Amino acid sequence: MLRRAMHAFTAGDLPDEEVLRWMWIAGYVAVDVWDDEALVLLASRCLHHAWESGALTVLPLVLGLRILVHVLAGELAAAAELVEEQRQADEVTGHHPPRYAAPVVAGWRGREAEFTDVAETLTRDTMARDERVGNTVIQWSRAVLYNGLGRHPEALWAAERACDQESVGLVNLALAELVLAAVRSGQVERAAEALARLSAKTQASGTEWALGVEAGARALLSEGEAAERLHLEAIDRLGRTRIRAALARAHLHYGEWLRRERRREEARGHLRTAFEMLTAMGAAAFAQRAQRELIATGEHAPRRQAETRERLTAQEAQVARLARDGLSNPEIGARLFISRRTAEYHLHKVFAKLQITSRSELRLALPAEPSAALAR
Repeated sequence: MLRRAMHAFTAGDLPDEEVLRWMWIAGYVAVDVWDDEALVLLASRCLHHAWESGALTVLPLVLGLRILVHVLAGELAAAAELVEEQRQADEVTGHHPPRYAAPVVAGWRGREAEFTDVAETLTRDTMARDERVGNTVIQWSRAVLYNGLGRHPEALWAAERACDQESVGLVNLALAELVLAAVRSGQVERAAEALARLSAKTQASGTEWALGVEAGARALLSEGEAAERLHLEAIDRLGRTRIRAALARAHLHYGEWLRRERRREEARGHLRTAFEMLTAMGAAAFAQRAQRELIATGEHAPRRQAETRERLTAQEAQVARLARDGLSNPEIGARLFISRRTAEYHLHKVFAKLQITSRSELRLALPAEPSAALAR
């Protein structure tokens, strides 16, 4: 039933008012049925409709869905830019819905202080409103944060609370964190219970994303040849999806398993892949885990320079991204709720920092994410 409802929106023949009212919810349904292609399509169409119709009060909700797409794709810099755009839209409209995307991005980036700051305020709001979805988002993000930092008992506590209430789409993601946290905390029975809940959802879906996540979770609870087969299945299936963050972590988990099996040479290849992917994504805590594992195999992980986007402020990165995508200075100003002159000023600073002299060079200095073209 959920899949039929979702496909009604991907067909694209609904009135604009229905699109804006319901399509962003249909995006979370896509997560619930593990359909990454539909998720990207719905998030892109919804954002396009919001901009085209000038529906600024809906924009923060729509941006939240698009931010989730970037996070799952491992495009954390782009997600952080949209968090800032979401804040600016709130200021202009005077409409201030809870911005749950901020702790999601902070959690995936492994920034505990930043996460704590935004999560505490949001937690008070969700308790006052009795808002269960908000609590699920915060606790899922907390579980991701602490799984990345290797503080698995804390991740287990958060993941269990994220899974307390059914929330469309998000409980899927939290269950995967719960299995990992429980296994690494030595709570095998809890992990098995969470896996059973997860499997009921993934088997009903049958997509590569769903079955890849399930295989990775089963691998954590398995040993010997069965564990290896499941780790490889997870990497294979997730490699066919847009969910690059999960793929990077699948390489990390397999590399960790290989190192414990004393197969150091094989472990290095997967750990190196995980380190490079997670570092490029900006998932610092998970990248550091991969680096520590690499060192434990006898190899010193190479240090990567800060990504180009990390050298730009949030506002500069937004202006640069929009200019790269072909928007004029007046269009950038309207999009970011700033003046044309302010847009010009920020673009001038971008050129200086990137050591370029024209917009045409932005495509080389600031390449688009694999799914970014779909966002326009």
